[in-house]
Parts: sequence; structure tokens; C-alpha cells
Amino acid sequence: MTETSTKKPKYNLWQNTGFMVCLAFKIRPSVVFMCIIPAFLLTVSSVAELLFTPSILRNLEQHTPLSELLATIVIFSGILLICNPLLAYLSENAMFGRVDLRMEIIRQIGSKHARTSYSNLLDTNFISFKSKAYQVCSSNSSSSEAIWHTWVMILWNVMCFLIYLLLLSGLPLLLIGAVLLTTTTGFFLNNRLSEWGYRHREEEAAYQKQMDYIRQTGTQRNFAKDIRIFGLRPWLTDVWDRTFRLYQSFLARREKVYLLTNIIDLLLALLRNGAAYAYLLGITIREGLPASDFLLYFSAVSGFTQWVMEILEQFATLHKQSLELNTVREFLDWPEPFRFEDGIALPKDPGMKYELCLEDVSFRYPGASLDAVSHISLAVRPGEKLAIVGPNGAGKTTLVKLICGFLDPTTGRVLLNGEDIRQYNRRDYYSLFSSVFQNFSVLEASVAENVAQRVDSIDMDRVWMCLKQAGMADTVKSLPHGLDTHIGRQVHEDGVELSGGQLQKLMLARAFYKDAPILLLDEPAAALDPIAENEIYLKYSELTKGRTALFISHRLASTRFCDRILFLENGRIAEEGTHDSLLSLCGRYAELFKVQSHYYQEKGQGR
Repeated sequence: MTETSTKKPKYNLWQNTGFMVCLAFKIRPSVVFMCIIPAFLLTVSSVAELLFTPSILRNLEQHTPLSELLATIVIFSGILLICNPLLAYLSENAMFGRVDLRMEIIRQIGSKHARTSYSNLLDTNFISFKSKAYQVCSSNSSSSEAIWHTWVMILWNVMCFLIYLLLLSGLPLLLIGAVLLTTTTGFFLNNRLSEWGYRHREEEAAYQKQMDYIRQTGTQRNFAKDIRIFGLRPWLTDVWDRTFRLYQSFLARREKVYLLTNIIDLLLALLRNGAAYAYLLGITIREGLPASDFLLYFSAVSGFTQWVMEILEQFATLHKQSLELNTVREFLDWPEPFRFEDGIALPKDPGMKYELCLEDVSFRYPGASLDAVSHISLAVRPGEKLAIVGPNGAGKTTLVKLICGFLDPTTGRVLLNGEDIRQYNRRDYYSLFSSVFQNFSVLEASVAENVAQRVDSIDMDRVWMCLKQAGMADTVKSLPHGLDTHIGRQVHEDGVELSGGQLQKLMLARAFYKDAPILLLDEPAAALDPIAENEIYLKYSELTKGRTALFISHRLASTRFCDRILFLENGRIAEEGTHDSLLSLCGRYAELFKVQSHYYQEKGQGR
């Protein structure tokens, strides 16, 4: 269970309203006017309904001509007949602009998540806020859209409140003051209680995050085989049920608080209405008000207290919506540890040579007790082929993430041509790398689009050349539509499913197409068979010619093609040298190489 947050909202109700209004004027200005106009029409309709019956009754009391009585009926009926259909029309059409604004906020959330510093993606608080921000935009009734309806109601209630207050100006100020005092008291009590959900938002986000993960795990195809083979369904169901029960308990506690809010509102309303009704009955008995005046005052007092209650309820609703919008804005404002557009731009010079240096670099993941890499100093010369090897958990992937700029060192510096990379636009720095990571991403798009990573201006000849270099050209030629064949079947019905090895070759072709000065291969042959793996290694020198290449592998046989090898252990560089020099050293590298060689020999003899 997440610890209850006592942090105050960063933005208040008026600031969040201003944010939405500014967004509306930027995207769809009509949304603002579609709040003001309906509120005005609702006010006209409400006032007409208030005055309709007393006006007719007054005409009857004063024995006015039938023509005047009919004219009064026609005027009020006409107002209602005009306002109500127009309100219905505006209500239907207001939705389109409000949906556009909600979609824009979703786009901003997605852009923030997609473009944020990589280190933020390791922050559980960032992930929780992202999940909550999306929920605030999940439907038409969510706060990012419903806030406009709330403001229509507030404007309507406030205008009616002022008009009714004017009608009741002849009543004692003490009575009006008592109503306003109870209203103000109720408003602040309501505000305090309605903040309960915001103060416990992290606890709610934790439950929702767990349930989202279980739902995704249970429904995604890549988990389907394991669920069936290992019989994971009962376990997943049990985890879901336990989390859901905790979430239900949380919701029950929240609703009890909101129920208390409603009870307080009810008691205050009874107090206001009781005082007003007692006074009206008193003056009616003492002064003998005409029936029309009694009906008007009685309706006005009843309506006045109703508008007070409505204003209180709508501001309470607005306050809750503001708290939820505050979560969205806090996510959008999430600090970026990396510099992007405000960083120094790297020159686009294809012929430039780049040297990478690590100066006493250490890195520790948040919440960890030990460094993942510790006090590493390293220089990668331009054009050098560097292998990074070692057992699982040695820090290989973390080291590469530091070199690529996905993480910043806890201590020490990463230098590009002698300059700290933290001063550069990090996206410019990323452009220096072509990569194939262990966990790569394949888009539901054509083969050509996956290789070129674009939808237009694709150099098809270059795509074929890169596929040939990666050993994938013959496979693509055999596909139904060649380069235009779609990968995957989630989007395109005619898509094809490639094997793990074929996908890895496709990602190699993608890395070659980018043709960046630094090539990073993280287990590039992990999904390949030994023959295909050997072919890639034989081409390795040719494929990386003229470029700096970083190569991560568990298979030490691949390292013989590299100029230098780093053997990592416990987050440190334990051994360094060429393949032959490390073998002659008879250290840990030689020991692991011997074990792996023996395994491959046994495997070959077994066949």
C-alpha cells in the first residue's frame, strides 16, 4: 500500500480553469462560448419559469383583459419554446469541441511519455502519475471534458442566484446573511472533505497499476503460452481478486467521506430552508400578501436556497475535477533531468569522428543498495570495435545505457570528444547511435517502413542493401508482397508473423539503414541459429567498417572479431584486452570461454 500523500495541489481551481480556457482558445475557442451561451439561456428559461405562474395569477387578481392575459402566456411560452430546443441543440454540438480538447490533452500526455527522459521511465511515481493522467481523460464523463459542463452549471446557478437575490432584496438582511453564512461554511467543509481523494491518489494509483498489469498480462498474446503451459490462470485470478478487494476497500473509505459531505450539505440546506419558510409564513399571516406575491416569494426563496445548494455542489464537483486536472498538469510538468531543446545542438557532420570517454562513472538505480556499475573509466576511440562481456548482472546493459545517454551517472561523467554529454540536446546525442537492443520494438507496418523507420521518402535500394547485409533479403523476397508485406496481424489482416531470428535480422537491417557513426549491438545474434550467427560474425568487420561499434554478448566466441574486450564483473571492469590476450591471461574470461567452448563441442558431437 502506498503511503498517503500530504502534498498540496500544485495548481488551484482557478489556475486549472485558466489552463483549460487557454487550451480552448488555442484549439477550439467555440468551447468557451458554448459554456456561456447555454448558461445564459438556462438562466432566461429559469427566470421565465419562476415568473410565469405568478404573472398569470397577478393578471387574474387584477382582472386584466383577456388579451393581456393571453399575451403574457404567449410571451412566457415563447421564451420557453425558444430556449429549450436551442439548449438541446447546443448541448449536442458542444460535445465535439470538448472531445477535441480532451484528445489534445491525451496527445500531450502521450507526447510527454514518449519524449521524456529515459530515467523517468524507471521512476514508479512517474508511471503512476501517467496512469492517473490517462484516467482523467478516459471518457466523456472524465474531468478533462466534464469540467465544461460543470462551468455551464456554475454560471447558470450564479446568474440565477444573483437574480433571485435581487428579487428577495426586500427581505431582512439577517435572513439572507444566515443563508450565505451556512453556504460559505458548507463550501469550505465540502472542499476539505473532497480533497480526500487527492490526498490518497497515490494509493489509488498503486491499486490501478497492479490491476492494469494483471489485466494486460492475462490478455496479451505473448503471455498466452506460459499461462496455458504453467497453469497460471488461478494464480493470476487470485492476485487480481486480492488487489480488487483492496481497491474496493479503498473506494468504500472514499465514498464514506463523500457521504459525510452530502450529509453536511443536507443539514445545512434544511437549516436554510427552515429559516426562510418560517419567515415567509410569518409575513403572510401578519401582512396578508396577495397570492401572486406569496407564490413569487415562496418560489424565489425556495429557488434561492436551491441555487445556494447547487453552487455549493457544483463548486465541490469543480474542486474534485480541478484536483484530477492537477494530476495531469503535474505529469505534464514532470521535471526532465536531461536537456533537450534547451541543450547545445550537435553539428550534423557525417565525416566527424567521435570519441566516447567515461570518467570514474558509477550508477545506482533508485532504491538499490549497490551500484550497478562502479568507478568505471573508459575511452572508446573513433572506429574502434569494443566488446562488453560478462556474466548476468555484471552491469553490461547499464554501462551501455550510460554510454548511449539513456541514464546519467550517479557520479562521474560521460564525455563526447572531451565534452560532458549533459550539456547537449539529448536527442541530438541519440542520433549518433544505431542500435539493436535485446528487447527491440517491431511496428505493425511494412518491412520497408520498419527498416527505414518512416512512411515516405524511403530509399528502397538502400533498404534492400541493408536487408542483404543482415542476411534477411532472401526471406523478404519470399514474402507475399516483398518490402510492402506488413509485419504482425494486430493491425493488418494480411500481415505475416516472423520468427525471433528473422525479426532480429530485420532490426539489424534497421540499424544499418540509419547509418549512424556509432553502432550498438546488444546480443544481436541471441535469436539466431549457429549458422546464421556465424555468418553475422564473419560480416561483422565489414558491416562496422569506419564506424565505432559497441558489442554486448554472452557468447564469448563472438568477441574475437573486436579490437578490444571488456570483461565486466560486479559492476567493474575485471579484465581488458584482445581475445587472445585475455585467453593467455587465464583469468575469468578464459575460464568462461573454456566452459562455453566445451558446451558447443558437446553439442556438436551430440548431433
